[in-house]
Amino acid sequence: MQDKGAEELSSNLEDYLEAIYVLEGTSRVARAKDIADRLEVSRASVTGALKALAEKGLINYEPYSYVTLTEAGKTIAQEIDRRHHILRDFFQQFLQLDPQAADANACRMEHGIDAEAMERLVRFLEFLRESPQTGQDWLDAFNRYYQDGQDT
Repeated sequence: MQDKGAEELSSNLEDYLEAIYVLEGTSRVARAKDIADRLEVSRASVTGALKALAEKGLINYEPYSYVTLTEAGKTIAQEIDRRHHILRDFFQQFLQLDPQAADANACRMEHGIDAEAMERLVRFLEFLRESPQTGQDWLDAFNRYYQDGQDT
């Protein structure tokens, strides 16, 4: 189930939360410059977004200092990141999109899919991977069908 704070976030603010989450994972903290570089936006845009996220209690932010997620922010960011990874893996592994296209599509879709649809997609993908009726043979057959136009 989505957190109440997540329902109030625009896809733009979700992108900022996810960027902070990833930067914290690699560098322990995020700086406005790093966020701007990662999202390819201006520092002014970052400042406005950080103020909005701080007002919602999702980040700890003071101008010219590091940015960190609050517990509530971390919970929401983890879910955003989870959705992104699941969708990216689906596009790349199942639909055979190249990594850049898979990532770009996942980024666009992660904001629009609701919790119930995401959970059903996760369960479906798990089923495809684990079911003896589908499994790798089924995926290989689908890939051949897609590439050759034949179901062999």
